[in-house]
Amino acid sequence: MKSKLLLLLFMVFAITSCDDLIEPAIENNRGLEDMYAEAEYAQGILLNAYTRLPNNGYSFSEVATDDAVSNVNNNAYREIATGQWTAQNNPFDQWQNARAAIQYINIFLAETDKVTWSEDEEISSMFNDRLKGEAYGLRALYMYYLLRQHAGWANGELLGVPILLEPEGTASDFNQPRATFEECMQQLYADVEQAEALLPLDYETLSDLPEGYSDLGDYNRVFGEYAKQRMTGRIAKTVRAQAALLAASPAYADGNTTTWADVANYAGEVLAENGGASGIASDGHTWYKNDSQISGIGGGDNPPEIIWRTDVVETSDLEQQHFPPTLFGDGELNPTQNLVNSFPMANGFPITDPASGFDPDNPYENRDPRLDHYVVVNQSTAGPNNSNIVTAADGSTNDALNAVETSTRTGYYLKKLLRQDVNLDPVTSNTQQHYTARMRYTELYLIYAEAANEAWGPEGTGTFGFSAYDIIAGLRERAGITQPDAYLESIGSDQNSMRELIRNERRLELSFEGFRFWDIRRWGDDFTVPARGVSILDGNHETITVENRVYEEYMRYGPIPFSEVLKYDAIIQNQGW
Repeated sequence: MKSKLLLLLFMVFAITSCDDLIEPAIENNRGLEDMYAEAEYAQGILLNAYTRLPNNGYSFSEVATDDAVSNVNNNAYREIATGQWTAQNNPFDQWQNARAAIQYINIFLAETDKVTWSEDEEISSMFNDRLKGEAYGLRALYMYYLLRQHAGWANGELLGVPILLEPEGTASDFNQPRATFEECMQQLYADVEQAEALLPLDYETLSDLPEGYSDLGDYNRVFGEYAKQRMTGRIAKTVRAQAALLAASPAYADGNTTTWADVANYAGEVLAENGGASGIASDGHTWYKNDSQISGIGGGDNPPEIIWRTDVVETSDLEQQHFPPTLFGDGELNPTQNLVNSFPMANGFPITDPASGFDPDNPYENRDPRLDHYVVVNQSTAGPNNSNIVTAADGSTNDALNAVETSTRTGYYLKKLLRQDVNLDPVTSNTQQHYTARMRYTELYLIYAEAANEAWGPEGTGTFGFSAYDIIAGLRERAGITQPDAYLESIGSDQNSMRELIRNERRLELSFEGFRFWDIRRWGDDFTVPARGVSILDGNHETITVENRVYEEYMRYGPIPFSEVLKYDAIIQNQGW
């Protein structure tokens, strides 16, 4: 038997290549040349960049700020907020992910002109243009993420990241120095310009043929509705406004040439196409729970508030994580008293203003209606049955302050982003439709307001015909602030007061969507403000310190990954890390 087995093995070796036995057969390995005649495979290279988009879900980095805490002990943002942020422990890290996406983009750009996208040469050329435009727009987006997460000062210079425009291979020199922040911004602007030149503003089926094209049917085949939710000219322009806002902000302004007027012009260009100040969506502040609107989304369409979004999915994951315990949730994220105090009264005045009418014994009465939309406070109703949620420290349920591990630590629960018609009761559980907003018009309106106020003052309009004042007035009226807005009118010509109001409106409108951490840093605000809560005993509301924030000044800028600095001596670490 042994002899027969040896003979059989010898015969296998004799008729089979040793390479094929030890390694996969060469015909099983896909090479770049395979993409030239196989359009789907070629497009898959680019799709790798889409799958790496970091904002496909909510990570709630607010836990690292004064807006929220987590009741999960090993929450990554809780750890860094309490003194464990290092170049080796960085949940904000985008270095590997974004650079991998850019590598795929660069491979695609280097090869796409060789691909047969269609047997019809004109259609093939149109597909090539569109997909290259998407690639340039995505590369700009990933550059923005890299700068936001990793740019910083070193040796007296504001540095960005290495600029990579060609695919890296085995013969490449990976030990590349970081370009300056200014050089990175100019590259980002150049990529957006390329994207604008190649992409339509939006993907839509047209009835009139755009100039420069010969066949309407062919145009709609390439640039029509089926491509919705891919990179567009409008999205690329929004990326430029986002990045410019970062660059013009106090923490970065000394290291580049982007001005506040630039930011306002970039944002204003997109907003002018949305109707200017009158284009503010009436229900944009509750986009996540506009159920009839969500259920009616089809074919990649966007609600009026949305510039870019993910697919709509049936889920109850967010509710499971963040509903109060009595609604069968885990109560993971708890808004702070700091955030609750930033909601004005319904008459628009801050609660610290004597004209507000704020009653500390009834602190949730007559408040800005957004407070009820975004935060579960003591005696709120929540869930599919409008259950009463008692968070008072002397409450009798698991919703009370620190009652059990899944209870609130601050006296508040998250309400924003959650569908209250989700039922987690195991007996009658259900799911509801959700989507994630990648870009919202409200963010763009707030970018414009902030930049216009800095560039031209509260009432300056630049070339667009609407001012920072107009934008804030529209957002606050939409929110339900009593009209006329006496507080806004009282500070309407004061640039400093308007700056504070715009920043506060941004804090409220974009709460729990991943902005607060970056805003505090780019503004140069105090990021060591403790996270506070409320203890309610016998009707008395006492502010308590829940969690201290342990940051050093150099942490205003994130680190380069420690492993990269170890591997490459050309990579300089940001100061302090």
